[in-house]
Amino acid sequence: MNIFRRKPQIKGHIGYFGLSDWWLAAFTEQERTQIEKGYTPVGGGTGSLTQSEITYTTATVSMFLSGLSTWFRKTEKDRDIAHRILKKALEVGDPKKDILGVHFTYQALIEVWYRDRDTLPEAIDEAISACLGQIGIAQQAAKQFKKEYPKSPLPSHVGYTQLTIIYDKQERYDEAIQIAQQAKKQGWNGDWDARVQRYEKKKTKSK
Repeated sequence: MNIFRRKPQIKGHIGYFGLSDWWLAAFTEQERTQIEKGYTPVGGGTGSLTQSEITYTTATVSMFLSGLSTWFRKTEKDRDIAHRILKKALEVGDPKKDILGVHFTYQALIEVWYRDRDTLPEAIDEAISACLGQIGIAQQAAKQFKKEYPKSPLPSHVGYTQLTIIYDKQERYDEAIQIAQQAKKQGWNGDWDARVQRYEKKKTKSK
């Protein structure tokens, strides 16, 4: 065994964003091969993950990692990879510099954890945590959305929507109502009035 063996040189987006050490530590060789084969973005080109020469991209590191995770969210056997990618995306995301990147990272985390709600005991708590994380930066994200898309209304907000659904299922109607009202007040697109009415009726029936 050669203890002085050099680490493989990693290019592509992984190298460009300074993720080489994480890439080698977070995944086995077999998993890295699987990720490279599975990651086939339109226009990305063969080898764009670790082999191509990347000199410039408009994406941020959070955006890149969130995008990478989409290729591994659909099937249960791949979602552990998605979890590790998104954990890193949240770790390196900086709300002060890339508020929308962090916003969409939380969105991806919510979607991945909620899909695992029937198979992983911690999934619902993690989904709630991700919802609260996205809600916690909602006002900053709204401000940035308005700055970048001044002629468009705010989009829907997965964190607010998903948390009302979870609280509804848990019969936490007061909290679901509060969350829906807060989302409406901030201007996020959604059927907030209808949700409030629905939760009010359920709350009354539960007494």
